Amino acid sequence: MSLAKKALEQGNGILRLAPTWVPRSFCVPGRRIKLHPDDYYVLGGNRGGIDERWLSSTTPAKNGPLTGKNEGLSPVVVKDGSKEEQILLKDVIDELKGEIIGDRLWNKHKSWPMYSKFFDNMGPLPHHVHHNDEKAALIGQFGKPEAYYFPPQLNNHGGDFPYTFFGISPGTTKAQIRQCLVNFTKGDNKITNYSSAFRLEPGTGWDVPPGMLHAPGSMCTYEPQKASDVFAMYQSLVNEAIIPEELLWNGTPKDKIGDFDELIDVLDWELNVDPNILQTRFMNPKPVKSEAEMKANGYSETWVCYKSDAFSAKELTVLPGATVTIKDSAAYGIIMMQGHGTMGVWNVETPALIRYGQLTNDEFFITEKAAREGVKITNASTTDPIVMLKHFGPENPDLKL
Repeated sequence: MSLAKKALEQGNGILRLAPTWVPRSFCVPGRRIKLHPDDYYVLGGNRGGIDERWLSSTTPAKNGPLTGKNEGLSPVVVKDGSKEEQILLKDVIDELKGEIIGDRLWNKHKSWPMYSKFFDNMGPLPHHVHHNDEKAALIGQFGKPEAYYFPPQLNNHGGDFPYTFFGISPGTTKAQIRQCLVNFTKGDNKITNYSSAFRLEPGTGWDVPPGMLHAPGSMCTYEPQKASDVFAMYQSLVNEAIIPEELLWNGTPKDKIGDFDELIDVLDWELNVDPNILQTRFMNPKPVKSEAEMKANGYSETWVCYKSDAFSAKELTVLPGATVTIKDSAAYGIIMMQGHGTMGVWNVETPALIRYGQLTNDEFFITEKAAREGVKITNASTTDPIVMLKHFGPENPDLKL
């Protein structure tokens, strides 16, 4: 029997995943993702600090020439006799296809078309953009919508700048933004002079479609997104750090490098100058069904990311001492945020501190069949809720908001 089949059988349709840590050379870690203090720079100073943990990922990280083998890819943990082996989630899905993600997604995408991550930066990121499918296809990639949710459990501090710039202020002209891009190599190109920043609140989120300029703030962020790593940085100086010019042209086809009109064309202009960004892009959690009905059954569940058809996410809370069976119509990944107990055949627990390379019982992938049949969760604590975040692929049949 293959390792993939063993993993599926051992977990009764629930795969146990090992943590996937990703460094970013241009970021300073916010130190809120539970990695041991000695391990944030374990990959060496030239790789930068680890400030991301990728979740349910079959998408390799694009981190330049020093990128490690399998960086960004989630491993599945399998018991093979007396040993614990690891096999990539990507390889399990490639082998077992619809048995893992369901025929609906496999037949359409031939892959798991999303991933989520914790993004944990001490400072803000530059104002940048993710390309749409049409623009990303020019460099052989997919476009990238994404969304943010700020888990209260990971935000004991807000970092240096817990505000995110979104879009372009109404009344700004394309010529003004183009001039900022022309000035990229002259120090501070001042592009955020033409944008508005919003204060970030734990327990809320934002939707970020492709083509929209955004400069993420310094809250620790849960970030479901389409399976792509395409982007271009449009701000040249952030937090007194210079952004390399090559990141401005990252995502531009070779024959268009130097063409500033092409950079403007990547922007969805109407989306960026929308005067109602707070109304159209902000997300307060929405209960999945009536709160009273859920509480009576020992749990509470909310949609936390629900404005994109490329992915969605829920937050599930199981009350102390409760046992619940939760049904979903689609495959999903989970990450534990709080509490301990059991989920199906597995013990689940929320570690306080994780060494680099250490295995955990806090991250799993639920196959479509197991999700449809219902996942049984028991909270072993009399005082502490179990809280988990659940990330789904495109066109979730249960999302009808």
